[in-house]
Formats: sequence, C-alpha cells, structure tokens
Amino acid sequence: MTPQPARSHYLVTFAVLALAGLSFALLQSLVAPALPVIQRDLHTTTTAVTWVLTGYLLSASVATPIAGRLGDMFGKERMLVIVLSVTAFGTALAGLASSIETLIAARVIQGLGGAVFPLAFGIIRDEFPRERVATGIALVSAILGIGGGAGIVLAGPIVERLSYHWLFWLPLGTTALAAVATAVLVPESPVKSPGRINWLGAALLSSWLVCLLVAFSKAVDWGWTSARFLGLLAAAAVLLVLWVWAELRAPEPLVDMRMLRRRPIWTTNLTGLLIGFGMFGSFILVPQFVETPKASGFGFGASVTQAGLFLVPSTFTMLLSSPIAARLTNRLGPKVPLAIGALITALAFVLLAVQHDEAWHIYLMSALLGAGMGMAFAAMANLIVQAVPPEQTGVATGMNTIMRTIGGSIGGQVTAAVVAANISAAGLPQESGFTLAFVVSAGALVIAFLSALAVPGRPGPGAGAGAARREAPAREAQPATG
Repeated sequence: MTPQPARSHYLVTFAVLALAGLSFALLQSLVAPALPVIQRDLHTTTTAVTWVLTGYLLSASVATPIAGRLGDMFGKERMLVIVLSVTAFGTALAGLASSIETLIAARVIQGLGGAVFPLAFGIIRDEFPRERVATGIALVSAILGIGGGAGIVLAGPIVERLSYHWLFWLPLGTTALAAVATAVLVPESPVKSPGRINWLGAALLSSWLVCLLVAFSKAVDWGWTSARFLGLLAAAAVLLVLWVWAELRAPEPLVDMRMLRRRPIWTTNLTGLLIGFGMFGSFILVPQFVETPKASGFGFGASVTQAGLFLVPSTFTMLLSSPIAARLTNRLGPKVPLAIGALITALAFVLLAVQHDEAWHIYLMSALLGAGMGMAFAAMANLIVQAVPPEQTGVATGMNTIMRTIGGSIGGQVTAAVVAANISAAGLPQESGFTLAFVVSAGALVIAFLSALAVPGRPGPGAGAGAARREAPAREAQPATG
C-alpha cells in the first residue's frame, strides 16, 4: 500500500488560502479609485477605461464556476495553483501595459482569479477539523470584503506617491508568493468528482453574464431606457432561460439546477446578490460623497487618499465580526449571523441617509457596514457548504460568488446613476441624490434581511451525520497527493 504523504497543519493551509484570497480581493478594488488617473495617463475615454473594471468582473464571473468544477474534478489544490499562476501573469502584464487595450486584456486574464474563493472553501471543507470548518470559511469569506475595502484605502497613496502601475506590481508579489506556497504547502484534496465540463453550458453561462454585466456597466452612458440597455437585458433573459434548459438536460451539467432549486441555496444566493449590491454601492458612494467640494454645502472636499480613510473602520470591523459569525454559526447555525449581518448593513445605510453632516457620522456608518458585511459573508459561505455534498462545493460556492459579483455590478451602477441624475446648476452632485442613493441601498439590504429570514434553520443532527458518511468513503478511497 502506498504511504500517504504528511499533510500540512490546517493553520498553515489557512494562511496560504488567506494570502491567495487577499491577492484577488486587492486586485478587484485597487483600480476603482484610480480610473480617472489611468484614463488621463493612457489618453483614453471614460467609456474605454471602465472596461478595466468591467472586463475583470466579467472574466471572474465566467471563470469562477468553470474553475470550481475543474477543481472538484481534478483537484482543488492543483487548480488553485493554476488559477494563481495565470492571475500573476495577468498582473505582470497589467504592470507593463502602456495602452488601454493591453491593460484591458491583462485585467481579463486577472479575472480568472475569481475562482480562488470557491476553491479555498472546498479545501477548507476537505482539510480542516470539522469543528474548525465554519471558522475557516468565515475568515476567508471576510477577506473578500476586507481586501476590497483595503484596496479602496490604499489606491490613493499608491497613485499619488508612485504611479498606477504599482497598483499591479504590489499585488503581483503576494499573488506569486501565494501560488508557490500553495504548490509547496497545501495538500491535494482527497475529495474529487470525476466527470467532464459541459462546454455548451459554459458558453451559455458566459453569454448571459456578459450581456447582463455589460448592460449595467454601460447603463449610465447609454441611459436606463435606451434600446441598447433594454436589448441587452432581454438578451440576457433569453440566454439565461436557454442555459437553464441546457443544464437540466445535460448528463453532466456545469451547475446542477436541482441543487440551485434547494431552498437553502436560492435564498442564500438571493441574499448574496443584494448584499453585494450594498457593498459595491458603498465603495462608490462613500468616496464620492466625501470628495464632493465643500462649496456644495455638504461635502468634505477630501482627496482620494483622505476618502479612503473613511473606509478604514469598515476593514477592521469586518475582520472582527467574522469570528463572531463563526461562533454564532457553530452554536445557532449560519442563518442567524446572515440575518443579523444584513440587518446591521441596512441600518448603516439608513443612518447615513438620515445623518451625514459630520465626519464621525461617516466613520460610524463605515464601522457598522464592515461589521454587517463580515457577518453576512461568513454566514453565506457556510450556508452553501453545509447545503451541498463535498463534490459540489466548488460549483455551489462559485455560483454564490457570482451572485455577489452581479449584485455588486448592479449596485455600483444604480447608485452612481442616482447620484448622476441629481446634479446642480454648478455641475456638482446634489445632497438629495446621495440621500436617495443611500435609501436605495438600504432598501436592497432590507430585502436581503427578509431573504435571510427565509433561509431554512440549522439542519438537525441527522443532516450532519449524513454529510459525515458522504465524506468518509471519499477520504478512504482516494489517497492524498500534493
């Protein structure tokens, strides 16, 4: 009998996965505040430069379920190394880019890193002691929000003191290190699900996601009632129906539609979409609000660097709330922290809509926002992982990540459009526009709270025992490698 190689301690595995997740999260948000600088330095248009962000989101949305499925089939550790290596290549290309076309292509390559999170969740489920799984997933989930907030904070100082190229050179180091550390330290998961990729399903999934995200990314420029916007929405709806039809009839679907019909899955994904709406909305609204000149009568006239500082409390409270969510999950199940997180986040936007005259009002909202997001992100991933068998972890958590991305794209564009529709004669945003945008975000998060309440309660002891029985044969049957 072939001896099994020694497996790394789960804390070592967690440290590597955290580094990988942080690398992707930083790349996701670092460029957002720097888009005007990139537009000026590359002598391009506003429409073209938005593709630096949109191309990344599109690529991440399409690659996430496919890479998650490949990880379930061929090994999560092996696929994570490939994903991080490709992301590092795209990041190096972005750092060298001297034209907008090259930069957009590089960002599309970087977007493949979106698969980091579903692969990491699967590795945690397979490798961690059962009593540590919820905490591990909670902390890695929080990194998506923490890294996103940190990227907004760090973008200003990097651009002002160095150049926009360093928005890619700095994350390149962490991405490359994460790839090497994964290959050396993270053991290959013993839980695999042999099969093949349903490429028709992948093509249809890509098509409706592209139509949907491009529509919302261009809505402000085209107009919300324009033929192009409405036409892309209609195309997305038709392609979505075709995708569901094809997946239901495929012998080996990319995404099991019957799995998505389960109440824990669809309610959690709906909640994830709405919470993503609020998170990306805050990334756009808060910096824009505090950067508005004081001449407007309500803004703080902050620089890009100063605007990022207003989101620092969010980063800290997100990190603190995630372990709390893990403890609540272990005691009461993940539904409780999900509902609490959505409610706290909604409260943050309500308070911001009512009171935003002083700097401490913004800091308080930022702290509440981070606390709510941290709890909700941690609970969502645990809900998905608990609701599916081990061999479907990658695809299921990948779809949840996609829902957050879609929600974020819609939230960012909708709130930006609300502000843009309320401009004064002097060309400055009006306070009423921001207030309305805060109310819209709060409304989305109230619906997220109601959706969280619809999530089934904690499964009984029999469900956990069934999961254990499913995992045990897989661990015994397949020797670990890597």
